[in-house]
Amino acid sequence: MDIIVVSGRKRKFDEQTALQAAMEVFWAKGFVGASLAELTKCMKINKPSMYNTFGNKEALFIKATQYYIEHNLTSHSTALYEPNTPLHTRLKNYMMSIVRMQCSTEQPKGCYLVLCQSEVAGGDIPTDAAALLTEAEARPKLLLSELFRNDKEAILLGLHHNCAGNALSLYTALKGTAAMARSKVSSSDLEYVIDTMLTGMFSASEAHASSVQTIQ
Repeated sequence: MDIIVVSGRKRKFDEQTALQAAMEVFWAKGFVGASLAELTKCMKINKPSMYNTFGNKEALFIKATQYYIEHNLTSHSTALYEPNTPLHTRLKNYMMSIVRMQCSTEQPKGCYLVLCQSEVAGGDIPTDAAALLTEAEARPKLLLSELFRNDKEAILLGLHHNCAGNALSLYTALKGTAAMARSKVSSSDLEYVIDTMLTGMFSASEAHASSVQTIQ
């Protein structure tokens, strides 16, 4: 809530709390669906305060998106590099960490980026915001691709031969779980999807490695 200070001074509020609130509105409604009235109501500030602190709606969206990436995405990747842990387990831990976030009741269901990225194709997202979303979408694919390319176990299993394709497969699965989470499918049910996806990938890799050895 705005705290009014006497002597004509500007209202004061906690910027991080307001930004968190804005992020949750965009997460639930997308860029297009989030109205200024709803944003300022949930942020508990007035429009002049919003414009003075965060800029226009696009600028606020960019800040909210960067906040989301920093506070909701970066922590998941640590699971990919757990020492003395099989690659299959590391990948599952990474993916289930994201799935549990997607299904959490503490924020809107699904994935903030997946929801907003779907608006980019329609041309309804301003240029700078669209560029940020496009860049954000490329990050997990690049992260996973580099893992498959450089990880010793991935190389041993032959998963490095199509590192980009394997990365895209996992990323596609996560976009699918985001949609299902928004439809209120539980994380325990989606865990079966992740297990099936990873089992298929590793089985295909083992079959490919076996066929190569036979030919040789």
